[in-house]
Amino acid sequence: MTQVDFYAGVDDPSRLVYALAQKACRAGHRVWVLTRDAAHSAELDAGLWNEPPGGFLPHCADAHELAAQTPVLIGHQADTPPHDDVLINLRDETPPCFSRFKRLLEVVAPDPAAMQAARERYKFYRDRGYPLKHHDCSTPT
Repeated sequence: MTQVDFYAGVDDPSRLVYALAQKACRAGHRVWVLTRDAAHSAELDAGLWNEPPGGFLPHCADAHELAAQTPVLIGHQADTPPHDDVLINLRDETPPCFSRFKRLLEVVAPDPAAMQAARERYKFYRDRGYPLKHHDCSTPT
């Protein structure tokens, strides 16, 4: 059964995605980052060329010819999961293919609309018996 982790109150979702992807790759996992759209995928791809500082995290688009050999994949077509290891969801909707993954990482920005959508996803997973973890990433004021 898919383990679901919520990272809530994330001021810089892209930076957290970089850190989570790096940690997963170091542990030998493959990662698929599901973005909102093509522009969001391109933005994340560009950022991964500079993160982590002083290092390089191999990544490419999930439809790229080297996707099968690349540890971090980025895409926005939810109906074409490239593997079943770790899925990082950056959308406000529940990914239709989430249950085939071993881990699902939900990254939630601190704005009200994103938080409400995350609450609905949390309830969806909870009501179906998925194991859930919550990580509060908000910055104390």
